[in-house]
Amino acid sequence: MLLHKLNDLVCVKIISRPSKICKTPYVADIELPNGEIVQAHSASLGCCGLCEKDCYVLASPIESNCKNSKSIVCKYKIYLANIYEERKINNIKYKNNQFIGIDPKLAEILVEKTLTSNCLKTLQNIKGYRREFSCLDSRFDFVGIDNNDKYFILEVKNVPLADFIDCSNKEKNILIKQGKYNPDNFMLNQKISYFPDGYRKNKGDVVSERALKHINELSEITISKIIRPIICFVIQRTDSSSFQASNIDPTYKEAFNQAIKKGVEVIVLVVEWNEIGEAKFIRCDLPVNL
Repeated sequence: MLLHKLNDLVCVKIISRPSKICKTPYVADIELPNGEIVQAHSASLGCCGLCEKDCYVLASPIESNCKNSKSIVCKYKIYLANIYEERKINNIKYKNNQFIGIDPKLAEILVEKTLTSNCLKTLQNIKGYRREFSCLDSRFDFVGIDNNDKYFILEVKNVPLADFIDCSNKEKNILIKQGKYNPDNFMLNQKISYFPDGYRKNKGDVVSERALKHINELSEITISKIIRPIICFVIQRTDSSSFQASNIDPTYKEAFNQAIKKGVEVIVLVVEWNEIGEAKFIRCDLPVNL
């Protein structure tokens, strides 16, 4: 099922990030196919390597998909990263070409489309919903009424990253040197999608205070018994076989596991993008590792 379509996408190269003209980390200099250098908005803060200098990404003129944008700096907006892998196993060549949604707002759009299209198995035939709802000390992405007249609160998290093991690059390199890990031993679609990941000043720091607050407050909402607290992780790629709260952030992982025990519902939505900007629903029941 087609969920969404982005208009006027072109493949561009990131020349510098942040932009040499505008130093905010949300703006990059990109090279268009005709060689012109312009500024592009990106909401992903580099996305842990998917949207950094020398990466090729898909972007569109900002007015093509953001008609109400008032940006006077950015002519383009970055939406999708592209990765390509090849591997030969038992003399058979396997290829993995992924277009990965790296704009968090895309995740919200996709979840709204699945809500209205009855794609989510645990939220069928809802009686109504609205965007953005303040509860406790957080603002959640959706609030609505399910088919049993029960309220639900739904928070959306974008999950662009996946790997064969869930650990830091430093730990991964140690395992490789010790001969305990070899990525060539895995099929290309056996990755683990994980959340969260990102820059941390110190190893023990929380990756995202906001994400931690959301999962803790969803856990608190379970006490009410009259509201369904739900968190939806949106995986905009198709090479993962499972999802988990990341080992990189043990504080979030513990909060996530406790939230599940208390009754917070988890939806793992998988969406596939192609090079012309079409997003298709794949599944909403990817296994969760606890």
